[in-house]
Amino acid sequence: MYLPSHFEERNPEALHDLIAKHPLGMLVTHGGEGLDANHVPFELDTGAALGPHGVLRAHVARANPLWQSVADGDEVLVVFRAEQAYISPNWYPSKHEAHKLVPTWNYRVVHAHGRITVRDDERYVRGLVARLTRHHEAGQPKPWKMGDAPPDHIDTLLKSIVGVEIAVARLVGKFKLSQNREPRDRVNAGQVLIDQGDHELGQAMLAAGPAA
Repeated sequence: MYLPSHFEERNPEALHDLIAKHPLGMLVTHGGEGLDANHVPFELDTGAALGPHGVLRAHVARANPLWQSVADGDEVLVVFRAEQAYISPNWYPSKHEAHKLVPTWNYRVVHAHGRITVRDDERYVRGLVARLTRHHEAGQPKPWKMGDAPPDHIDTLLKSIVGVEIAVARLVGKFKLSQNREPRDRVNAGQVLIDQGDHELGQAMLAAGPAA
């Protein structure tokens, strides 16, 4: 990934926070059939001992050839993307003085590099599904839990999925938030985004500092 220094985010807490809030990752693998990409919700365990940046866990359908196309220890990439939006040069106050600015696109992404292990283990996937369910149902008025479904139905479903685990060796964050523009340009463009409903990206732009 092309990464100018003024867009690089190195704070581990900020990178972990993006993954936690946007857990649907694009898992990129390179197996016998070539490059492949699967979109999978992940659990990030930053306290795990497997890898300096924690462990990512997920499950895929047994019918998905992903888990058979990779070998334990293969290098993989998981891309997590947060908010993104088009930025008009008209939103920059300095544009109306110099008229030398052009459109761009702002976004926040984290690339997680690591090595994959396939976990074809009913106990493993049962625990993973239970944790993912508790986490994502927590905000519901009446959270659904695995016990709400008949046990034999859950048992059948668990047999139809396979777990994957990625020991994360490196996290690369790119937070492109107009840090290379004048503060007044960045702040005004961020406020325009907020006014049009793109609150998350707009707030991130207001909070971003100037380029180092």
